[in-house]
Parts: sequence; C-alpha cells; structure tokens
Amino acid sequence: QVQLVESGGGLVQAGGSLRLSCAASRMIFSVNNMGWYRQAPGKQREWVATITSAGSTRYADSVKGRFTISRDNAKNTVYLQMNSLKPEDTAVYYCRSLSLDYWGQGTQVTVSS
Repeated sequence: QVQLVESGGGLVQAGGSLRLSCAASRMIFSVNNMGWYRQAPGKQREWVATITSAGSTRYADSVKGRFTISRDNAKNTVYLQMNSLKPEDTAVYYCRSLSLDYWGQGTQVTVSS
C-alpha cells in the first residue's frame, strides 16, 4: 500500500519559515503528480500547491509568492517551503498523490501573531 508521511510542521511566529517534507513509499514516485493541501479548524480542506511529474508547479493565490513546492525524485520526497508565514496559514497540512489519490496523515503548522 502507498504510504505518504509528512514531517516538518511546528509552531512559528508570523513572518517565519518552515519546510514541510512528504516521503513517499510503495509507489513509483517520479511519475506521480503531487500536491499539498491544508485544513484549518472549522474549515474545509483546501488545495495549496501542485507539482507535476515534469516539475511544473501551480499555487493557490493565497500562498503564491510565499510558498514553494519542489520534489526530489531520488529521495521520493516532495517539499513545501513556506516563507513569510501568517496566522491564517495555521492548519494541518497534507500531501497527496494526485495520480493515485492517496493522502498522508498530515502535519500541524501553527503560526502565532
């Protein structure tokens, strides 16, 4: 069974940075389109960013210019570099294999004001 394991979440002050990682296993990672999503308390899960197998990226307007998605196929890992964090970025962040529709368990990001 496909496994996606996120890490790197934590508590950070507004304006700070975090880098999330999502390690994939039991899948051919390099051919999969990958995405990051987030869910804030009391809100629906929302899309954050996508990276295709070819390395093309797309971002939600709310994070454009602050977040960067990247991948390392040799390490079967997708990353989300988050800069200039805001309190409204507080959420559980999930990675997803878009091609296979598998989700990780999530990692908590809390941004204090």
